[in-house]
Amino acid sequence: MLIHDFLELSAEGGPERQALVHGPQRLSYAALQQASSRFAAHLQDAGVRRGDRVVVQLENSVEAVISLLGTLRAGAVIVPLGPTVKAEKLTYILDDSEAVALVTESRADGTLATVVERCPAVRLVVLTPDSDAGSPAVPLRPGVTVASWDSMLTDAAPGAGRPIDVDLAALIYTSGSTGKPKGVMLSHLNMVAAATSIGDYLQNTPDDVIINVLPLSFDYGLYQIFLALRAGASVVLERAFVYPSAILEILERESVTGLPLVPTLAAMLLKHDLRARRLAIRYVTSTGAAFPTSHIKALREQLPNARFFSMYGLTECKRVSYLPPDQLDVRPTSVGKPMDNVEVYVADEQGQLRESGEGELVIRGANVMRGYWRAPELTAQYLKPGLYPGEQLLYTGDRFRIDEQGYMYFVARLDDMLKSRGQRVSPREVEDVIYQLPGVTGVAVIGTPDALLGNFVNAVLTVDPPGSLSEQQVMRHCADVLEDYMVPRAIHFVDSLPRTESGKIDRRRVAIPARRTHAH
Repeated sequence: MLIHDFLELSAEGGPERQALVHGPQRLSYAALQQASSRFAAHLQDAGVRRGDRVVVQLENSVEAVISLLGTLRAGAVIVPLGPTVKAEKLTYILDDSEAVALVTESRADGTLATVVERCPAVRLVVLTPDSDAGSPAVPLRPGVTVASWDSMLTDAAPGAGRPIDVDLAALIYTSGSTGKPKGVMLSHLNMVAAATSIGDYLQNTPDDVIINVLPLSFDYGLYQIFLALRAGASVVLERAFVYPSAILEILERESVTGLPLVPTLAAMLLKHDLRARRLAIRYVTSTGAAFPTSHIKALREQLPNARFFSMYGLTECKRVSYLPPDQLDVRPTSVGKPMDNVEVYVADEQGQLRESGEGELVIRGANVMRGYWRAPELTAQYLKPGLYPGEQLLYTGDRFRIDEQGYMYFVARLDDMLKSRGQRVSPREVEDVIYQLPGVTGVAVIGTPDALLGNFVNAVLTVDPPGSLSEQQVMRHCADVLEDYMVPRAIHFVDSLPRTESGKIDRRRVAIPARRTHAH
């Protein structure tokens, strides 16, 4: 079973059923199958081979879904990225993954040419309909073919060859504690196993309509597509959650039944009276350990007919556990028990694996990643020999408590990663960007709990000479280089930062000054 077989089977069972909705666009399963098949054939004609990496850098759109499914059908590996990724990070990921193709929008400022120039493996660039006049503002280097979106959807004969389920399906880049994004390698087997277990406990059916405002570069958003395809359901794609009232109208108009949320989105929705709407929501999901129990309580009051699934997962295995809705009142702070086909343990201080107690969470299952791309040493830190010969277990780096009934409780992260707006933020990555500014002598990025954001990202700086940088300059520089969710929400200048005996900044001892100097 391959992840794109979900589309094949649902298209056979109900070709005229609605698969995708985005604004005025509506695609049936038959139309989605045909478009992704043609896209795959053109990739193969352009020389994309089994196992090659294809970066898809698009907003939530019909074009993004076709590109992702077409890449998989061609036997290649999807590398989903958000449209707000800046040129420097895009260049790094294209180069690190050795991607042979890029699907994107043309950049009017000419940065696309600069990016492609620095990535010698790229041979094909596909520009979507939103692109400027169908071609980049600056010509790309020789040897790179530029294809329009329409040309990728013309009739073409599919190429030969088909991957098997242990082949790589996706490289999902996620922030790492080293400051550089790391590519999580997921096989078709990994992704099918995860989607199957999740779809089973959510009880998805062809009657479901799932809204997805989460970016497809975020695995939580990406899997909404796979869950719908597996069930023969429909996905309503939206690009942003800026206007909750507009989203509420869509929920009502499209009779949405599945609502995946992160804390920020939940807080925005809860500013409105959901009971005043004629909503068909059957279930609400949240993933990650930072979802406030107050949000869950309020949502349940506003959506009394919906089942709420509190869940835990990480990109390295997609999903681990879920709390059955009937247990929310009994143990509201738990993220539940392992989903089907997954086993969990905690590693104690001596490294012994136990089924209950407290320690680092360890995961066993077909959903566990293949490793980190081109990072054997990093992989060895997280994938370690298992209980039985020849297997590997995932050591998550998260501290958990498992009670005698098998229910799981998140305690803390073992590293300094932050979660803001539902996405992981590497303090080191943000610090590296701030260090690019002249006069910065020290910087520590730390989080403070925030009911809306999950973590309020703060940057604490020392500069020389004092006063040579303003809060606005630091904020503007970060906004130019980083994705929105990574930009610090507050900048603080201090006289000195605490350091370890070796001279490194001790982030854990950094304190926020009593007066917050800047926020937005």
